[in-house]
Amino acid sequence: MPGYKVHVSGSIVAGVVILLILVNIGMYVVDPQQVATLFILCILGALFPDIDTDSKGKRIFYTAMLCLSLTLIYFKQFQWAAYLGVLAMLPGISAHRGWTHTWWAMLVVPMPMLILPYYIYGQPFPTLMPYYMAFVTGYFSHLLLDRQF
Repeated sequence: MPGYKVHVSGSIVAGVVILLILVNIGMYVVDPQQVATLFILCILGALFPDIDTDSKGKRIFYTAMLCLSLTLIYFKQFQWAAYLGVLAMLPGISAHRGWTHTWWAMLVVPMPMLILPYYIYGQPFPTLMPYYMAFVTGYFSHLLLDRQF
């Protein structure tokens, strides 16, 4: 099975392909700061399925989650830090190649990025969709490379 470097590379390739398609059909205008955020989410999506085992990908993923949690706490966004903490713990309750390696998890795991901002702050779904899709794209690339389809 591919290691974390292959999954990160695969997510970057998948992200570039999707971004180029969206730009070429006029559905996305490049904003460098947003593109950086989208690629980070894409990479995290690619690492997520393997965080249920001891791996370099797991350490990278949880380091990013720790940094994000500390940033949220610094900005007094305690509710968001709590949501992130609960969601980050979920893979720890399953076996490797369990639910984290399913097509439905690819769609459900990033769902809080759509639902929580919508219900808590009234953010419209179209503004949240790029972030959701970036995570799903990375997740999809992982499952594809692991031949889960």
